[in-house]
Amino acid sequence: MTTDESILLRADDAGVTTLTLNRPGQYNVLSDAMLAALQRELDDIAANESIQVVVIAANGKGFCAGHDLKEMKPPQEEERYQDLFQRCSRMMMTINQMPQVVIARVQGIATAAGCQLVGACDLAVAAESARFATSGINYGLFCSTPSVAVSRNLLRKKAFELLITGEFIDAQTALEWGLINRVAPDAELDTALQELLAAITSKSSVALRTGKQMFYKQLERNMETAYVYAGGIMAGNMMTEDTREGIEAFMEKRTPVWKGR
Repeated sequence: MTTDESILLRADDAGVTTLTLNRPGQYNVLSDAMLAALQRELDDIAANESIQVVVIAANGKGFCAGHDLKEMKPPQEEERYQDLFQRCSRMMMTINQMPQVVIARVQGIATAAGCQLVGACDLAVAAESARFATSGINYGLFCSTPSVAVSRNLLRKKAFELLITGEFIDAQTALEWGLINRVAPDAELDTALQELLAAITSKSSVALRTGKQMFYKQLERNMETAYVYAGGIMAGNMMTEDTREGIEAFMEKRTPVWKGR
């Protein structure tokens, strides 16, 4: 499947959907058309219970260079910019709120809103040559919306350093700072991705959906109310067919057969 003259490619395979940004000549910038294509596909995927995991990938040397500065070039009405950032924020929030686990496959540079896209994904695997920056500060524009995702991944001082300097960090530093989960040699990026996918897709889809929603919602609460909320979610999870199957399989020393209920 393709959308918007192939600027975004979609492939579905055994519960895993891969969305590939496909404007390599423009470093896969989040143009108006790209944002719209991503939003449509993510909304469609979110409603599909047969899909467990989404991979966001990209073609070319860059993963995503952020917004399309040609489309943003002043002078324009402030309302135009507000609309752009609201649409981008909605797309990022969709990644956070959809029931599927979303993994960024980062093969090249990820800057500004592209770095935000990595931070918005639940997990991220990067090639050793990948680099990351919130570079708006270099052009007189503090990366305010990217800071929302970045500051929720990194320790505060590391996040602010990234945002206030606009300097690049390499993949190993991004791993140490908490922006990504795994780093692999460039030629082994897909192997590392497949290892992570295998670890996730072997699990109950009920547990995956329950776990993602619960994880983010409990972070919004103080510790006492988080425990109350988590206890209620876990009790409900115990009532599912998959949990009964999982416990029985453990006791019987066999591989569980998930029902998705």
